[in-house]
Amino acid sequence: MAKTGNHISRSAMHLLHRAGQCAADIFSEEAGSSGLTPRQFAVLAVVAEEEGLTQTELVERTGIDRSTLADIVARLLARGLIQRRRSKEDARAYAVKLTPQGARALREAQPGAAATDSALLSVLPPAKRQEFLESLSLIVSAARK
Repeated sequence: MAKTGNHISRSAMHLLHRAGQCAADIFSEEAGSSGLTPRQFAVLAVVAEEEGLTQTELVERTGIDRSTLADIVARLLARGLIQRRRSKEDARAYAVKLTPQGARALREAQPGAAATDSALLSVLPPAKRQEFLESLSLIVSAARK
C-alpha cells in the first residue's frame, strides 16, 4: 500500500482523541478513589461554580452532548451527589444543585484533577504550557460556533 503522507501520527483529530484518553487514564489513577469520571467531575465543578443551572445550560458549559449529560446527571442523582428541582425560570426544566455529598466528592477529586493537569502539562517545556492551553481553548471556541 502506498504511503499518502496522511499518517495517523500527524492527525490532529487522532492525537486529540489519544490525548483525551491519556487524560482520562491519569485522572482515573489520580482521582479514582473519588469514584468520579472526568466528565462527572466536570459537571460537579460547573454546578459548584454556578448552582441552579439547567441541564441545557450544563450542556452549553461542559460541551457534553445532551444524551450523555442526561446519563451523567442520572448517575450523579442516584449516588446522591446532586439534586434537581424545577427551574423557577422554566417549569419544564430542572435546576441542578450539589448535595453535601457532591461537594465532598468534588473536594476529594480536586487534588487528583490538579495532578492530572500537572502530569499532562509536565511533558511540555514550561514556556509552551500556556500557549498549549490557549490553543486548545481556541479549538474548543471555534467548534462551538
